[in-house]
Amino acid sequence: AITNFGRLDILVNNSGIYEFGTLEQITPEHFHKQFNTNVLGLLLTTQAAVQHLGEGASIINIGSVVSRLTPPGAAVYTATKGAVDAITGSLSKELGPRKIRVNALNPGLVQTEGTQTAGVIGSDMESGYVAQTPLGRTGQPNDIAAIASFLASDDSYWLTGEQLLAGGGLR
Repeated sequence: AITNFGRLDILVNNSGIYEFGTLEQITPEHFHKQFNTNVLGLLLTTQAAVQHLGEGASIINIGSVVSRLTPPGAAVYTATKGAVDAITGSLSKELGPRKIRVNALNPGLVQTEGTQTAGVIGSDMESGYVAQTPLGRTGQPNDIAAIASFLASDDSYWLTGEQLLAGGGLR
């Protein structure tokens, strides 16, 4: 982006992994794999990008409604997404004086390559979440993309430090 356009206006921190496991199954490797990707990766990417972000720029951190749902067997993943929420608030205050907005977009269950590969789509887990979702379906990538586009646009210029839940009402 810098080479082609000379600047950076938007950063979407969307890289993330999840592995579920009970308390007894947590290992240092399990913990560090998720925290290194979901938390440290977000921080280092933001650190590199912020050098090129100017007034009006938007950083969108992809979190998850899991930080509010806190399902069993997901302590580490839930902790990483809780950290994303906390980092969003902290960086919004740090970067606000530079007129850089930082928000979290926290999807519910979305049909993605990751949820399909993990066997979530078509599973009892998916059925259970859909049953708890007022809109009665699994999210689609375009549901989240439209909200990310809004957060990237000037239409959201007065939003920073926010956590937008996008889970079809799943709480």
